[in-house]
Amino acid sequence: MTGDGTRAVRAGLPEAEAYEPTLPGPVFAAHYHLPGDPVGPYTYGRDANPTWSLLERAISELESPGTDAETVVFSSGMGAISAVLLSQLRQGDAAVLPSDGYQLLPALVERLEGYGVTVRTAPTGEDAQLAVLDDRTKLLWLETPSNPGLDVCDIRRLAEAAHARGTLVAVDNTLATPLGQRPLELGADFAVASGTKALTGHGDVLLGYVTCRDPLLAAQVRAWRKTVGAIPGPMEAWLAHRSLATLQLRVDRQAATALALAEALRDRPEITGLRHPGLPTDPAHRLAAGQMRGGRFGCVVSFTLPDKECAERFLAGLRLVDDATSFGGVRSTAERRGRWGGDAVPEGFIRFSVGAEDPDDLIADVLRALDAACAATGG
Repeated sequence: MTGDGTRAVRAGLPEAEAYEPTLPGPVFAAHYHLPGDPVGPYTYGRDANPTWSLLERAISELESPGTDAETVVFSSGMGAISAVLLSQLRQGDAAVLPSDGYQLLPALVERLEGYGVTVRTAPTGEDAQLAVLDDRTKLLWLETPSNPGLDVCDIRRLAEAAHARGTLVAVDNTLATPLGQRPLELGADFAVASGTKALTGHGDVLLGYVTCRDPLLAAQVRAWRKTVGAIPGPMEAWLAHRSLATLQLRVDRQAATALALAEALRDRPEITGLRHPGLPTDPAHRLAAGQMRGGRFGCVVSFTLPDKECAERFLAGLRLVDDATSFGGVRSTAERRGRWGGDAVPEGFIRFSVGAEDPDDLIADVLRALDAACAATGG
């Protein structure tokens, strides 16, 4: 089997054809020539597109190398998340979700409960979702590492416990990427991610995907996409595929710099709650080291400053970091996560996404901004 870098560079490319580009350009089509019965691969623009097909094949090769899998791409990560939950759950079913997951999950919980689905939640850390699993649970949703708190759960252990009850398992793999973690190999039924973030890595594409090894599950997700029309544009799909070629370079650089930044922040007196799964002292490190691949613990570092005002001064003082949401891009971003109101975090909580800048430059910028923010309060 080829290495991660080789696979990322070659993933999903068509067979070489003389005088044609290595990666064909985006196909813009609402309809196709369709004589006779609609049995061909491309019949209508909401159903399929050649540009999506190549990207879907590429992501399958990354999420499930050496084993057949099917990927369905969406117009956003929330489109992908919604497709799994709403294609699998019916009135009377029960689901278990993380209480500390992505901030829009509560909105989906409200929607599911309105449809008559019982939803139970528990934190990601210490495999707490095990305690609320029962024989009525149709779907277990995991997010590991969690966003923004960076807790980790044992995918294999939870998947085995869930499958023993006949429960399906979905894992949000956004932060880890398929190079850092392969949920399907660890027993999950669905690997789900927002391709908006590290997968595409340039902050210019909204995208999501679901990968399954079970063709029936993939067909159910694909049918949901067709029904609600949550399809990606061909240009977005092409840009995403183009970006995969640098995935290993970006992920490795960003993970290494994130760990270096976390180490530089470890002894800062104004910082509390420092989290990064790569830190040997992090509560999640042992488990993360066992299931995340190649020392790739992600590009996100989280920590808490004394209060909202200090956090705002810190963000304003950064010169190489954009005050912006999302994560995984080649340009570092940071934000005071509490400004959105959807996460149970302190007002001074910072989610920092490490980009591809020179590590020494980035760390110096962060430490200088911290010094200035603390000096303003006499810290």
